[in-house]
Amino acid sequence: MSYLLIGNISALISEECIEPLANARIRIYLPVAEYNSEDLARGIFKDLRQLSERDVQAKAERLLAESKLDERGNFSLGWEDLHLFTEPLEMDICLNSVPGKQSSGQQDWIQYNLSTFVPHWKRSKEKYLAAFAYVVPSDMWSRIREDFGAWVITGMVKHNETYQGLGTYRVEAYNAHNDKLLGWCLSNECGRYKLNFSRKDISGSRLLYIIKDDKAGYNQGPDVYFKVYDQNQLVWSESKDMALQPERQHIPPCTKLNLFIKPPGGEKKAARLTGWFNDFISNTKTKSHYKDLYVM
Repeated sequence: MSYLLIGNISALISEECIEPLANARIRIYLPVAEYNSEDLARGIFKDLRQLSERDVQAKAERLLAESKLDERGNFSLGWEDLHLFTEPLEMDICLNSVPGKQSSGQQDWIQYNLSTFVPHWKRSKEKYLAAFAYVVPSDMWSRIREDFGAWVITGMVKHNETYQGLGTYRVEAYNAHNDKLLGWCLSNECGRYKLNFSRKDISGSRLLYIIKDDKAGYNQGPDVYFKVYDQNQLVWSESKDMALQPERQHIPPCTKLNLFIKPPGGEKKAARLTGWFNDFISNTKTKSHYKDLYVM
């Protein structure tokens, strides 16, 4: 008899945007500690507590199985019947990059302890099968992105009167301190956009205008303003003074900003949006298709 654990690990950028932990690694260990059965039934989550190299080496002998997550954060890993299926399992996630992070040579893997839990195994022919899904909270994901020096801004391009989503446009973000282009992206047909940039994009090789926020506990980024293009035609441009707004100052690595514009001439058709959360719940019960879920 063998065991097969399948599932998905993703991260929340904002309440409306989720991204998979593409190409991360998942490791399953046998735990060393005793746990209360009621606690294990609910699962013990650590919100990705970073482990030191010594911590990782100390638990190496307890490693049961490991696998790589695919582009959508899905995983599948199995092992032979060496232990009782009632035993709790310890799950770790390993990252050496995050979405939008520009590669700069070999990056060491960072291991995080996620959870200790007892899977709900179901017998299927000659194996036991269980599923596990988890979405990293946005505040924790923001801290992890900062560790990798990677920022992401998401939101919608909306009509400033009807508030309907407008697509498709080129969205450009600028650092108000030096007018440097941080990054750009194309909004989708619903008007949603996702724009990535790195610490190096903020001020080149010099770490100017990145301050330490003691209350938040991590470094925060630049003050930003935007320009929007329809192909090569500028259709909307903000004043740099917009970067003085509280939500535009020292933006954290995970930021949501909606842009309200009035396009010249004829309006582009606004598309109908569906709720990502309902779709996500549905997808965890059936085969994941990511049709309407805002996953980028």
